[in-house]
Amino acid sequence: MNTPKVRTNGCHLLLVDDDRLVLSMLALALTHAGYQITTAESAEEAENCLSEGCQRPQLVILDVQMPDQNGLTLAQRLHELDHIPFMILSAYSDAETVQKATAQGALGYAVKPIDPAQLIPAIEAALARANDLHELRTTRMQLQTALDNERDINLAVGITMMQHRLSRKAAFDMLRQSARRQQRKLSELAQGIIHAAEAIQL
Repeated sequence: MNTPKVRTNGCHLLLVDDDRLVLSMLALALTHAGYQITTAESAEEAENCLSEGCQRPQLVILDVQMPDQNGLTLAQRLHELDHIPFMILSAYSDAETVQKATAQGALGYAVKPIDPAQLIPAIEAALARANDLHELRTTRMQLQTALDNERDINLAVGITMMQHRLSRKAAFDMLRQSARRQQRKLSELAQGIIHAAEAIQL
């Protein structure tokens, strides 16, 4: 079996399968292809590895049917553990299983038995999609932070207008100058003003 080397940049994969033969075969082939591989023979072992500070995998490849815990239950835990992306490698290809995996956020679905060389394109596609989703979440968080900061600044300007009987522009200029003098971000100063006003009301 010849497994081609790919430009993996040392991507870390976590393989989860209760079949030791499948696990060892895939681990060997994917290591040869250039990936960093960690293996787990059960969902519990995988969870323990992740919760105990193991290196965060860029992708988890997991079986659906395992004796201790369903792979899709583990998939939900992966989502809770910092949105860790996953794809399914299963002997089952029925529509219901595929639908459940997709609903849980699977980035790929491969059916066993499979040649590791044929699995690599699916892994690369899943990694690319995971990167896109990560960038999307990052952008969304940045936008939310910007909106929150803008809201706080607007509220602090309103409080300053009322306290000092100033126009909106004059109140904003006062806050900006105060932030510069204190060498603080305007959003941080605004939050302090809001908290102070809330404390007075209490």
